[in-house]
Formats: sequence, C-alpha cells, structure tokens
Amino acid sequence: MLPWLGERWGNPSSIHGYGQEAREAIEEARARVAALLGGRPEEIVFVASGTEANNAMLRSVARRSPAGAHLVVTALEHPSIRMTAGDLGALGVGVDVVAPRRSGVLDPEAVVDALRPETRLVCLMLASNEIGTLQPVVEVAERCREAGVPVHCDAVQAAGKIRLDAGELGVDSLVIGAHKFHGPLGAAALWMRPEVELQPLLLGGGQERRRRASTENVAAIVGFGQAALDAANELEARRAHLQSLRDRFEAGLAAIDDVRVHCRESPRLPNTSHLAVAGVEGEALTIRLDLAGFAVSTGSACASGTVEPSAALLAMGLSAEEALSSLRVSFGMTNTEAEVDRFLAALRDEVAALRRLAPSVLR
Repeated sequence: MLPWLGERWGNPSSIHGYGQEAREAIEEARARVAALLGGRPEEIVFVASGTEANNAMLRSVARRSPAGAHLVVTALEHPSIRMTAGDLGALGVGVDVVAPRRSGVLDPEAVVDALRPETRLVCLMLASNEIGTLQPVVEVAERCREAGVPVHCDAVQAAGKIRLDAGELGVDSLVIGAHKFHGPLGAAALWMRPEVELQPLLLGGGQERRRRASTENVAAIVGFGQAALDAANELEARRAHLQSLRDRFEAGLAAIDDVRVHCRESPRLPNTSHLAVAGVEGEALTIRLDLAGFAVSTGSACASGTVEPSAALLAMGLSAEEALSSLRVSFGMTNTEAEVDRFLAALRDEVAALRRLAPSVLR
C-alpha cells in the first residue's frame, strides 16, 4: 500500500499515465478479490465498508420495488441490515424478522414461511458477527430461488476464515470487508450476479461501472487485493491455526466456575468463542481485560459503548442478564498459544475479582 499513499497519486479515472497506473492496480486487486469469492472481476463493486454495501442493496431493492414491497431479514443480522430494514419499514416497506433457534442457527423453514408474493429480498448472513455460528445459506438460497426471491448474504465475518464461493452458496449478492482478514480498514466489496440490478447509493461520477460514484481509495483497494490473495493461498493453514487457538481457549475455561460457551455444538467460525460468565457484567469484564492488555468485546464492535443486551442473543432466547454477562473472544493469525494461556490466566483473575465485588444475588 505504501507507494499509493505517497509517490503514486494518480486518479484512476484519469486517462493520463499516472491515472492508468492507478487503474491497473485497482483492476489487479479486483481480480484477486473475485478469485477469493469464486467470482469474476466484473461482478465486484468496491465500496468503503460492509455497512455501505448492505445499505446499497436494501435501499436499491426498496427504490426499484412497487408499493407494498416486502423484505425478510434475520435477527442475527449486522445492525447495517437490521437498522436499514427498520428505516425502510418506517417508510412503508414490509419487513419480517426471523429469529434463530437457541443453537444460534436459523431454521431454513422459518425463512420460507416468512416469504410473501411481494417479497423482494431475503437477507441472511453467512456467519454471525457476534457468536460466530454458520448459517444455512445454501439451503435458504435454494428455497428462495424456487420462490423467485433473491438472497443477499453478508459474509463479512466469514471471509478469510472459511472457504467462500458465491456461486456455490447460491446467493444473488454478497459482501466482504478487508479488515476482517488482515486487510486495511475502509475497503470492502459487493459481489453481484450479472442479472442483479443495483440503483447506486452514491451518485456522481461513473466509477465502478456507474454502480458506486466516488473516487476510489487506491491504497486501501490495493491492500484489500493483497489480503485477498494471501487469504486464498493460506486459507487452510489459517483455519487450522485459528481453530487450534479457539479450542485451546475453550478447554482452558474449565478452570473457571460457571462459564458457558454459547452454541458450542453448532457449526461455527474457527476463530470465535462466545461465552457467558455468571455473576459478572460483561462490560466491566471487558474494561478490566483491556487494562490487562487483552482486547475482547461484549458483542459486535459496532455496538460497543452500549449497555443494552444484544438483540441477537435475546432473539436466541437468552435472558437479558445472561446476554449482559456475555463476552466475545476472537483470535487472529498473529495470536499464539502463549497468548491464549496468558489470557486465560487474566480472565480467571478478573472474573474472580468482579465476583468478589458483585452482590451474591447476581451469582
């Protein structure tokens, strides 16, 4: 990325040599991202974030649809899906929200039951950004295809951790973000089947084949392309490393009383562990662990700073108390077994300290 942050400053929309050099770099990155998804370069639209891509898809459907349009989303979706659907609902679009089972996995039949003749889009993420559970996207997409309803898949959390093939998933559009697999912040991609119509969220120039106006962030896109190439080449090794760290961590939790791993028996991402610590408020535990040098979360990063229980956890059937005592622990490629062991020791100490401070009634 470094040359594109300084000496290579051409605008990729310009026809001079500097601009064409930038254009070539973007197209090389586009080919790499497409290869990671099992797609073609012309099916990729570069955007600034998964949130932007999700907004673009939902709002495009709403604008293109006649009055009485209907959307189906799941309670597990990222806020950029759930909140956009809620905003469209306030404008007259029908919205049904499908809850997952206690396992954290959606029942495909529940989605089918929510379909109506006027349903214009189903949104189903591939992997939960909070609990890491993998969703039955293939089954849902097949049933929706039979009903003539397109499916949009938020795969941001899954990219770089499990194999992705948009065609095999059977969805009509899919989004990934670079920073979830060691790429830069501020770069994401929307993959769409050629027949999918997209009314641009941003209007202005003709960038991205007139599907997303705005001068491209060349440095971030170049970094995105390199991250995609690395992820594609190292996917199995990455998956094995991440899962070994997660399994080591979850085995070590046996040394701490009253800790439960959510959805442990469900199919999950290899790097994510979500647990409830009885008698401990999750936000307080997160702060103490941060001071000890460990970065964890009480839910999705976009919801940090709030003290309300996670909507996704409540939809799974957890109580508000259990949801507020929950913690998400994610592992990355740079983490080591020694760090896992140090984290387990810190977690044991901080949980014990908080339980001593908490009233016994909370235990």
